[in-house]
Amino acid sequence: MKADREKVVPLLKTARGQLDGILKMIEDDRYCIDISNQVLATISLLNKANREIIRGHISGCVQDSFAAGTPEEQEAKIGEVMAVIEKMSR
Repeated sequence: MKADREKVVPLLKTARGQLDGILKMIEDDRYCIDISNQVLATISLLNKANREIIRGHISGCVQDSFAAGTPEEQEAKIGEVMAVIEKMSR
């Protein structure tokens, strides 16, 4: 993975902790909107981690492909990134 692990790992660990908290909130029959807000906060963290992973992919794998790869490899890397961007925009 080319992404900055020092940025990605804490985000994912925090999201994992939030998920555990959400499960506890559900078990404790907490207020729906409070649970929903925590779900949204977790989604935000996961999106932030994913953006960092994609940034690392572009600045590492994609850049390497354009420096030394074939046109087919370059097109494949662009296709990978575009597929992720399409998923993110849904």
